[in-house]
Amino acid sequence: MLSEDMTVEQISEYFNGDKFATQAAGCRVVEGSRGHAICEMELAPVHYNAQGGVMGGAIFTLADFALAIACNIGEEPTVSVSNTIEFMSACKGTKLIAECSVDKSGRKLGFYTVDVRDDTGRAVARMSATCFR
Repeated sequence: MLSEDMTVEQISEYFNGDKFATQAAGCRVVEGSRGHAICEMELAPVHYNAQGGVMGGAIFTLADFALAIACNIGEEPTVSVSNTIEFMSACKGTKLIAECSVDKSGRKLGFYTVDVRDDTGRAVARMSATCFR
């Protein structure tokens, strides 16, 4: 179990083990606590699709990274078992920010919502997740 007393630096160091999110996609932790996380990703050419929009997979990766932090701090090891993402509008900024909040944290199941916005404040996506401990 990850301690609820971890600093952002300690959380970042631990989750650097999520190499796809941190190294390939460039996700980074802004804040994290039990049931809550904020992560961001500076957009680079690798994040865009052939039509010039941000790839859905890049958006999902950031949302999933924020989820991993929010559902594992202060909890037994937790993995997602079901995720639904809705893409609401195209990204207009240069950075994406994902904020994950717990809706309900039970003994074996947790329910979370991740809102993804760009740095202009535009709502880009919302992910709902069910997690198992």
